[in-house]
Amino acid sequence: MCHRCTDPTATHATVVPRRHFLTLAGAAMASLAVSRDGFAEAPKAPPKKDNVLSPDAALKRLMSGNERYVAGVSKRHDFKHEREALAGGQNPYAAILSCADSRIAPEYAFDSGRGDLFVCRVAGNFANDDSVASLEYSVAVLNTPLFVVLGHESCGAVDATIKSLKDNTTLPGHLPSLVAALAPAV
Repeated sequence: MCHRCTDPTATHATVVPRRHFLTLAGAAMASLAVSRDGFAEAPKAPPKKDNVLSPDAALKRLMSGNERYVAGVSKRHDFKHEREALAGGQNPYAAILSCADSRIAPEYAFDSGRGDLFVCRVAGNFANDDSVASLEYSVAVLNTPLFVVLGHESCGAVDATIKSLKDNTTLPGHLPSLVAALAPAV
């Protein structure tokens, strides 16, 4: 404690001399000026070194994974060790905008492991502000080299939108927001 705090005759309204205040303020500003960048650590190695690819190599890897999936010879993925490797970060080799269809997930369709794909899914497979921002994050922060827009046949959201527009009906709940987003394409 300072001598003012322990002095029984001192009042709580003790004025701090301007010089002491300026010294304290200067020290505080100096500590802020020494930013984290001044002590920056060396860049961390990517958690999955195999995911550092060119866009062409990333596309080739996706296509090879899909060929394995279609042939029914998918790799066995060691999810335990992948989980441990990814605890401190991620570096996917592809970002995918996909439909929220429950029949298949891009991770299966491309025979990929954890941390390989950065997937944004929405029924009807359209890009909204949130999915675009998420995909931008994957490039700006995670350095993802490849974007894929993955469509499929027999999309229920697209069929419902077409029916709703054709019949001039309003779907229940929040579904009209999907109709509004898909209507320009229909």
